[in-house]
Amino acid sequence: MKNAMTYKGYVARVEFDPKDRIFFGRLAGIRDIISFHGETVNELETAFKEAVDHYLDTCAELGEKPNKPYSGKLTLRVSPSIHAAIATAAETSGKSLNKWVADTLDQVIHAQ
Repeated sequence: MKNAMTYKGYVARVEFDPKDRIFFGRLAGIRDIISFHGETVNELETAFKEAVDHYLDTCAELGEKPNKPYSGKLTLRVSPSIHAAIATAAETSGKSLNKWVADTLDQVIHAQ
């Protein structure tokens, strides 16, 4: 992912607002809305870490479980013909179905 930051397993997407001349970000991959901003990259990084730490501290104070980043498990439903084509591609490449899909998705993500 381009324009992303990570801290304690949380990922944030970062953008720049030219009108207000600030960087801003929001945690991705969780239901709760956690955002932060800064005028410089250093301020942005500090604000991101503070936002994550504050979120985790607040959840602990409230006795709630924080939303966790994704577990790494993904269930897909595809047509039997796609399933067969993927299985064949994995087998011919010498990879497990899981490894082939993970590698292919990784290539697609990093090509963007």
